Amino acid sequence: MDDKVIVKDSNGNQLNDGDSVTLIKSLKVKGGNTTLKQGTLVKKIRLTDDPEEIDCRIEGMSIVLKTAFVKKR
Repeated sequence: MDDKVIVKDSNGNQLNDGDSVTLIKSLKVKGGNTTLKQGTLVKKIRLTDDPEEIDCRIEGMSIVLKTAFVKKR
């Protein structure tokens, strides 16, 4: 299967498994009292089947982020 999904950040840069990204906007976490601050560094992202979402761990929580709110480091 060569139907590899191409995932891009807010600036159009291609993202890969294991990349580090930075949040470009402060985001409230659904179902929690946490707000992720703009500029937060997220390491070792994992791609999902959806080209508009990435999976990651922040502060011990497993979170799915929209690629529109991140930029590649």
